[in-house]
Amino acid sequence: MNIAIIGCGYVGSAVAQHWQQKMNFVLTASTTTPTRVSTLEQVAQKVALVKGNDADGLKKVLANQDVVLLSVGAKGADFYEEAYLQTAKTLASILPEFPNVRQLIYTGSYSVYGDKNGEFVDEETTANPSTTNGKIMKETEDVLLSAASEHLGVCILRLGGIYGPGRELIKIFGRLAGTSRPGNGDDVANWIHLDDIVGVIEFARQHNWQGIYNVVDDAHLISREFFETLLTMHNLPPIKWDASLQNNRPYNAWVSNQKIKDAGYQLIHPQMIFK
Repeated sequence: MNIAIIGCGYVGSAVAQHWQQKMNFVLTASTTTPTRVSTLEQVAQKVALVKGNDADGLKKVLANQDVVLLSVGAKGADFYEEAYLQTAKTLASILPEFPNVRQLIYTGSYSVYGDKNGEFVDEETTANPSTTNGKIMKETEDVLLSAASEHLGVCILRLGGIYGPGRELIKIFGRLAGTSRPGNGDDVANWIHLDDIVGVIEFARQHNWQGIYNVVDDAHLISREFFETLLTMHNLPPIKWDASLQNNRPYNAWVSNQKIKDAGYQLIHPQMIFK
């Protein structure tokens, strides 16, 4: 099987490694970063240096592919439209020229739900992003879903916060030990381990998933419990919560993962790993 991974960063590289080692697929990886090329050559047979708005460059990537994984990441808050939406629009415009591509899998974010005040949401809940970048992520989904046809299935994976090897929780949040945070810490955190992202992507490929799927673990801790558990485990001073200040977190929802379970996926790490 020939698979193209467009955007081969933290998630894309891990998937490429899995597919190369376990499945023996022929992989083409794309990146916008020249310094990443030599690293990606270790996990893919072919590496393309191409931007998401380069239609001709992406056409070369799509040639002879069976499956496309779109796993881009923005290089900062100001680059979401370039990384996500422009790439999606370019792909949607050229995919009809490649009837051999039968599935497109996209790794997005649960941030598209917006601020639901901690209420339960699932894939049927109307997405109502509350930030500019959240709206870009939602528009990206819409553009990709519009590319679906009888020949092409489009699968949208709405990922929780991503952590795993090299991106451990303590590395992400250790600097917050002993600091003061706005609010009371009642907002819900939704996370997913890299192992499960790789696992879900492969499961989605195997079973030809189409449509939208939330990819989060079972923990659903509120931020207060999350930080207390993490910082206590590492013998660090706790966070002080200041309820007189409003929590400015733009997305707060209890994200259901029942759909991936009903489809047969079993989480490798249903609970969070704080070590």
